[in-house]
Amino acid sequence: MKTLRRLIYGEILVAVLFVLLAFLALFSFFDLLDELPALGRASPLDPQQIYALPQALAYVALQLPTRIYELLPIAVLIGSVFVLVRLAQSSEFTILRTSGLGPGRALRTLLGLGASFVLLTFAIGDYVAPAAGKAGQLLKAQYQGRTTLGRTGAWLKERHEDSQFSVNVGALGADGTLQEVRIFEFGDDGRLRSTLKAQSGQIASSGHWQLQKVQRQQFDTRGGQAHVQRDSLAQWDWPTGLSSEMVSVALLKPERMATLDLFRYVRHLEANGQNAQRYEIEFWRKLFYPLSCLVMVVLALPFAYLHFRSGGVAGYVFLGVMLGISFFLLSNVFGYIGNLRAWAPWLVAAAPSLLYSLVSLGAFGWLVLRH
Repeated sequence: MKTLRRLIYGEILVAVLFVLLAFLALFSFFDLLDELPALGRASPLDPQQIYALPQALAYVALQLPTRIYELLPIAVLIGSVFVLVRLAQSSEFTILRTSGLGPGRALRTLLGLGASFVLLTFAIGDYVAPAAGKAGQLLKAQYQGRTTLGRTGAWLKERHEDSQFSVNVGALGADGTLQEVRIFEFGDDGRLRSTLKAQSGQIASSGHWQLQKVQRQQFDTRGGQAHVQRDSLAQWDWPTGLSSEMVSVALLKPERMATLDLFRYVRHLEANGQNAQRYEIEFWRKLFYPLSCLVMVVLALPFAYLHFRSGGVAGYVFLGVMLGISFFLLSNVFGYIGNLRAWAPWLVAAAPSLLYSLVSLGAFGWLVLRH
């Protein structure tokens, strides 16, 4: 059986690598085209820094781990389908079956290979891709001056005992500093207690923000009269539990964040009474997404039990590609509908994988019984 596994694993690994490299070349070309309009622009902070082709290529290269994470499951499906169809057409798979590769053993063999792809996908998506994505954003920010977080910036909430804070960060600097920070403090009665506007700030490791060039206003309505106290400060330390990962939620797409960061952010939203449905769905999808590699190999296995005529391989490979694309389309549709209908997040994330696994196992069982 070691020889059989070595043969099947070797063929599939080579095919998956070839498909993945082809996809990466295509998507990297598109990413580079997106960067062409920015070539030749000088940084607003340093006119000597020019965003040239080497910087664009470095930025595209830093997006590769994210692309690998996104494309690996579909590459596993295409590579597995191609290898199994080719083995079936040349009758090699029939010889393997007569050599002891029964249906159950074939399924276990492919699931073992799929498990290795699951671990690889998880490692890339949770460790390599988020770090490379942040490095790419900082590299781009060095030549753009800053990275904006949408039209109105990033909005977050924080609760301190009897006070609630609404925090707005307008942009992130090239060195990761916060820019155009605004903090609104409200009491439990909903009244505005204070406002703060800072030109810039840094997130310290000791659980507070160090804000510079601060304009602070405090409102006091005790005694039936309103009093406003205005202060101009060179620096202000604001104690908070908001981390850099939470602020970067608006900078990085939720699906590109690490699983632990998503979990912490969901807990933060729930603790502050905010709707966390979207991020809960992304958290569960992040957990289930690596398992889609197992779904892909299960989808590919029934193709090994089909009989092929000469020249019919391309059609079956195309069918396998369409099945993989439909799987990811269904996953996205479930995500949008689940967010709108407030379905259970774990069910939204798991339903497409469970559905396609059942269909694949049903087709596999029917083909085995038939043949």
